[in-house]
Amino acid sequence: MNRYILKRRYFKEGTYSYLYRADGSEVCCFVEKEWRNNKPFESCVPEGEYDLVPHNSPKYGECYALVAETLGVTVNGPSIRTACLVHIANKPSQLVGCAAPGLSFGFLVGEWCVSSSRLAFNALIKELDGKPAKLLIEKA
Repeated sequence: MNRYILKRRYFKEGTYSYLYRADGSEVCCFVEKEWRNNKPFESCVPEGEYDLVPHNSPKYGECYALVAETLGVTVNGPSIRTACLVHIANKPSQLVGCAAPGLSFGFLVGEWCVSSSRLAFNALIKELDGKPAKLLIEKA
């Protein structure tokens, strides 16, 4: 099973990270909501180890879900957080507790963002190849 590390930096405008393979090579960058004490729909998920599992979302289609029962994050519940997905988005305001990949960081319509989320997402989906993976989320 492939392993990845998401190294985060926290700001009041959102959470911005880089995703690395186990060998230390960079995959892409990520944007999430800011940390708000794991509040559903308003916060990024807590740091820790997750299963990254293929998911078919009614809203986003093919994507991946974060699962860590010990951290209160599952796909369907019961849990503190449900359906915390990796999907296409560019800005924290477009997310409700999910995470979005990008090719680089930038600024879009008055908000820090990631660029080319669709391209980064498609590359990540290809790399994951429909298989589960392990994801460690930690502070950079």
